[in-house]
Amino acid sequence: MAKAPRRGPYICGIDAALDLVSGKWKGLILWELEAHGVRRFAQLRRGLPGVSEKMLTQHLRELEEDGLVHRKVHAEVPPRVEYSLTEHGRTLNQALGPLGAWGSERIRRDAAEMVDAASEDRAALR
Repeated sequence: MAKAPRRGPYICGIDAALDLVSGKWKGLILWELEAHGVRRFAQLRRGLPGVSEKMLTQHLRELEEDGLVHRKVHAEVPPRVEYSLTEHGRTLNQALGPLGAWGSERIRRDAAEMVDAASEDRAALR
């Protein structure tokens, strides 16, 4: 099944912005790259507990296509691929900052459970 195009027409700016970060993992990928700078695929996967290899690959490709993530392939054997935010991706993260603050307040207010990604990293290494 072909995916619908993601280039509008849009109703408003929020519609256009949410189109770029739609899905469970895109915002988290942007957050992970903002927090850690350059990351390799395996590092991203460990930092996002629950993401499948297929979904991470798909979202990284879309974020790269949208100019939010830069993919750098190093000419080595085996090839080393690194991902980082573009300037456009950094500005989107800045715009998402208030939304993240709102979400953090909601977690605190509702006493919601959070995933401890650091302990997930340690468990994955065992």
